[in-house]
Amino acid sequence: MLLQHDPFRDLDRLTQQVFGTMSRPTTMPLDAWRDGDEFFVELDLPGIDPDKLDIDVERNVLTIKAERACHIPDAVDAVASERSWGVFSRQLVLGDSLDTEKVDADYTAGVLRLRIPIAEQAKPRKISVTSRDAIGQNPDQKSLNA
Repeated sequence: MLLQHDPFRDLDRLTQQVFGTMSRPTTMPLDAWRDGDEFFVELDLPGIDPDKLDIDVERNVLTIKAERACHIPDAVDAVASERSWGVFSRQLVLGDSLDTEKVDADYTAGVLRLRIPIAEQAKPRKISVTSRDAIGQNPDQKSLNA
């Protein structure tokens, strides 16, 4: 047998899944970065059926829900069960500078990748300068020679 039964192991495992640890932060670890006019978020979600992924945006809160089923039959004695399963959820508060209307999601090889473009109003832009002066004279001023 690989493991002896520890009555506190299940409680410890549940606590680690919910709150994380230093070596294993949460069940949905992520990386996020900005590259030019786009913001990227990648989440590790191995073993998730793409039909069991749900991504919603409400105002500036992005919610990711995923469900991983346990594949160990009920009728057997599990020798080891360290992989987390069940329903997982994570919320990300997005800044106003992101265009939440154009979020793109791709799930490949157990990694969910979100691409969120920077909103047009948040991009740097040039301001053109105009002048009412005609070669140093204000058109509202009367000419001295008139």
